[in-house]
Parts: sequence; structure tokens; C-alpha cells
Amino acid sequence: FQKTVVVIDAGNIIDLSWTREYDLQAVLYAFQGGMESGNGVIDVLYGDAEPGGKLTDTIPAHYEDAPTYGNFGGLDQNTYAEDIYVGYRYYETFAPEKVLYPFGFGLSYTTFKYGKPTLSSKYMYDEGTITVSVPVTNTGKREGKETVQLYIADEECSVDRPAKELKGFAKLTLAPGETKTATMRIKVDDLKFYNEAAHRWQVEPGRFKAIIAASETDVRGVAEFEYPAK
Repeated sequence: FQKTVVVIDAGNIIDLSWTREYDLQAVLYAFQGGMESGNGVIDVLYGDAEPGGKLTDTIPAHYEDAPTYGNFGGLDQNTYAEDIYVGYRYYETFAPEKVLYPFGFGLSYTTFKYGKPTLSSKYMYDEGTITVSVPVTNTGKREGKETVQLYIADEECSVDRPAKELKGFAKLTLAPGETKTATMRIKVDDLKFYNEAAHRWQVEPGRFKAIIAASETDVRGVAEFEYPAK
């Protein structure tokens, strides 16, 4: 057909490598919509509802690219070989080229422009918080919803850590041409990692990045802050 939309009715992530083999105009992932799933899908296809959902997992280019491949599916034993690098943490750190549709990705019937993120403080303290603010504008011709995502990256650490981790998000509903500010808060707990040798959670002094993104791979802005040495 000249224009083709594929609707996937699945309760989990499946191999979607075949979507790149055809000239598709859109792929709608319905997931588990329950007894009203059909009505919801029709509303989205006809444009009566905004499809503004975001992926809660990474879809790799091929099933064999998943970090769990070869370790799951056994009747007697399965191995958690991915360690702390679960989901998008693995792809972002070791294999970004193997991602087909990234964590946090999702299209809309409109478009959004992100402004520059700002921080309420350049320093994080044990009892304090840092507020991250970023203006978002609906640059399209119809109302839409956008989920602004906040990731944190530790610039230097004594242990292995993922390249970045999701620590917050804010969903905005915007009329055409409207601008709203997404605000999210960072706590010191958001900077911690588990020290296996010391058997406790801890944070090391150093510099961190607050990364504002529309998906795990679609970075729209970065602001840096510091956890100072005591």
C-alpha cells in the first residue's frame, strides 16, 4: 500500500528489526490496553487523541543484540549476566549502535522545542536539592504532550557506573505555540551508587551532569553541578 501503519498488540518488547525492511509511515505500539484498547487505538489513528507515550524499554536492532540474549529462556536456570547494566544502561554504556528504538522514545502529532536547562544551584549538599528547569515550546499546529526526561551522569567514579541513568521526568500538555517550564528535582540519593566492598550506598565528591532529553539518545541540553568534598 502507498501508506501503511502497523499496529503492534503485544504485552512486551519484541524483535522489530523487520520494521526497517518496509516503507512504513508509522508504527503504533499498543502494549496492554485492556478491554478498551481497540477504542484507544482508533482514537489515536484518527487523530482524536494524542499518541504521546514514551517507550519504557529499549528495542534493539536485533534480538541477538540484547544483553540477556543466551542467558534467559532456560527451564532450569537463567543467568543475570547484565549485572547493573540493565536495559538502556547497557546500550548507552557499551552498544549505542545496536539500538533500533531507544528508551524514552515516542513520536507525537506535533513537535517540541527545548530551551536551555538551568539549575537552582551549582552545588549539591547532603540535605539539599537542586531544581532543574527547562522551557518547552509546542512548535506544531495542534495540542500535544511531551515527557521531558532527566538523566544524571557521574563524570568520574572509583567504580564502574552506567554512562547515565534516568532520575526524573515531567509530562507537559501544550497548546500550539504554548511554552511551559518542566521542573524536576535532584536529591543527593540520585547521585549514589552501591559500594559492594563497604556494603552501603555512597556518593563521591566530583562533578555531575544533569542531562535533559526527549529520549535516552535524544539529548536536548546539559547542565553541570558539583558535589563538593567535605
